[in-house]
Amino acid sequence: MDMMIRDAVLASITRTIATAADGINALAACLSQDPALSGRFIDAVELVASRRGRVVVAGVGKSGHIGRKIAATLASTGTSAYFVHPTEASHGDLGMITAQDLLILLSWSGETAELGNMLTYAKRFNVPVVSITSNGDSVIARNSTIPIVLPKVQEACPHGLAPTTSAMLQLSVGDCLAIALLERRGFSAQDFKIFHPGGKLGSQLLFAHELAHLGEAVPLLPIGSPMSEAVIQMSSKGFGVVGVVDDEGSLIGVITDGDLRRHMSDDLLVLTVDAVMSHCPRVIRGGMLASAAMEMMQSQKITVLFLVDDLGRPSGILHIHDLLRAGVA
Repeated sequence: MDMMIRDAVLASITRTIATAADGINALAACLSQDPALSGRFIDAVELVASRRGRVVVAGVGKSGHIGRKIAATLASTGTSAYFVHPTEASHGDLGMITAQDLLILLSWSGETAELGNMLTYAKRFNVPVVSITSNGDSVIARNSTIPIVLPKVQEACPHGLAPTTSAMLQLSVGDCLAIALLERRGFSAQDFKIFHPGGKLGSQLLFAHELAHLGEAVPLLPIGSPMSEAVIQMSSKGFGVVGVVDDEGSLIGVITDGDLRRHMSDDLLVLTVDAVMSHCPRVIRGGMLASAAMEMMQSQKITVLFLVDDLGRPSGILHIHDLLRAGVA
């Protein structure tokens, strides 16, 4: 590819990004300057939160693709939702929608004919409708319970035809609703894990205790034990570390390979563990996210963490290799 073509391609990419940014900035400005629009956003969140049924999202063409993503984001963040294609709805899938549900209809023009039967059905059975359009005078907006009317923005397409910036604004509204509902309900990382057990995201939502070694696998010795026993524990348990506990069972120190090197002498094995151990060991609670434990290990340049309970008693041990094997990074 010659330089003129490369420059033209780069200019097109830059222009598209700038146009998209302008669209988002226009939406943000409307939200801050138009009380009616911001009020409708808030009302939409409250309406969804108050419904006993599910959120049914519908749209045609690019709005349909965006609608599928909105439904998926809502469902994964604690708001039961699914996508229904308007054509399929007109051929029987309207039966999936109950009076306890809520419709979110996406149409940039607000005049999408395929959504007409869904709108009629919603009116007949008193199903509330939240619409996302750019035309407040459109059929869909005028017949919605809450019409969210977005600013008319320039498409990145030089012909102004391919939905680009407009599709991104619709997606942004869906994300705004999903995250506002997530925060309103107090949807936690642990709740999130229930809906995301697989893949990279699932591994990031594992807890430390789920990957830790427990019980007899934890290398521990009581204070006053000889270093000869510590070396045996470090070797047999395979972690390169041993924890030292006091008479109450609380972890008061650790001995690592580095501690052995620093105290290397002819009488090392006759010393007691409390003469060699490092005080104030770094510990975590079992309820810490595995990803947070990984960040702690990396930032402090350590490979092992002991898990302790509220009284400081060790309950497990976590090695960085356990995290790597689980895909936590």
